[in-house]
Amino acid sequence: MATVLIVEDSPTDQHHFKTVLEKGGYQVETLDDGSRCLERTRELKPDAVLMDVVMPGMNGFEATRQLARDSETANIPVIMITTKDQETDKVWGLRQGARDYLTKPVGEKDLTEAIRKAIG
Repeated sequence: MATVLIVEDSPTDQHHFKTVLEKGGYQVETLDDGSRCLERTRELKPDAVLMDVVMPGMNGFEATRQLARDSETANIPVIMITTKDQETDKVWGLRQGARDYLTKPVGEKDLTEAIRKAIG
């Protein structure tokens, strides 16, 4: 069973994403801030990380950049999922190391397809 780490500060979005992914057969763990993301990703070694951008403390761009630059986590795909829908935000997110960039609200089909594509 593949594991997905959700890093999302909105309890509503976190619950929605977790429900969708568990229904799809994934094991899910959640965090509500980017600052613990690097440490927890090293410990958990998830198959993918679902990363919000706008969070207190460390934002998703910085957390994704740190994951991409760390030899222990660089191969773990990060999917950014955010309300930031400008093309420049998407380009920046992908430059930080994200494999995909989804804009909220995200439907169940799009979310599971992005995870499946990232995990392979």
